[in-house]
Amino acid sequence: MSDEPERAPQPAKPAKPAKPAKPAKPAKPARRLDARSLRGLAHPLRMNIFELLSLDGPATATGLAERLGENTGTVSWHLRHLAEHGFIEEEIGRGTKRERWWRKVGVTNELNTADFRDDPDTRGALSVYLHELVQQYFSRVVNYISEDWDDGWRSAGTVSDWSDLRMTPSQLEALNAELMAVIARHTPALDAEPAPDALPVVVQLQSFPRKRRGTA
Repeated sequence: MSDEPERAPQPAKPAKPAKPAKPAKPAKPARRLDARSLRGLAHPLRMNIFELLSLDGPATATGLAERLGENTGTVSWHLRHLAEHGFIEEEIGRGTKRERWWRKVGVTNELNTADFRDDPDTRGALSVYLHELVQQYFSRVVNYISEDWDDGWRSAGTVSDWSDLRMTPSQLEALNAELMAVIARHTPALDAEPAPDALPVVVQLQSFPRKRRGTA
């Protein structure tokens, strides 16, 4: 027998209630652009039309023509072309037979340039698409720095670059994956109600290797 006094059994600590799991954000449908769809989009005016519908929401041919300084008939033709290739669709129940409203289809378009590397028939379309895309990115930055913003928004935005990195292809892929994961965490659900003072925000991720240019 032990000389130690008996100890009363300690009551078990109640288990902490499990935190309810956050509902996963519904994945946005995605499609990988093929040669046909790339050729359907790779046109300067069509890409400008698609950008406006993507950034600012549904619009009519008349409204788009006024913003782009184009003829309404020309814009209407390109809208039908974009719809034929599955980039936009008519907003049913809005507008009239003479004035149709168009909106971006709710899918994410993915382009892998390697898919067209050995296809001479799409080389021109790919070149047009990439050059126009970079021009759109540039124009967005120019608009931002030339517009008048209050101190809160001006200090919140950034135009930055880092040029002292040295990476292998796999390291660059890993960096891009981590950056995209951060953006995904800050992307609200499609049905989330934005804050009263929230504005649309554009995040442009540009990361690419640079060939060394030595002195003669």
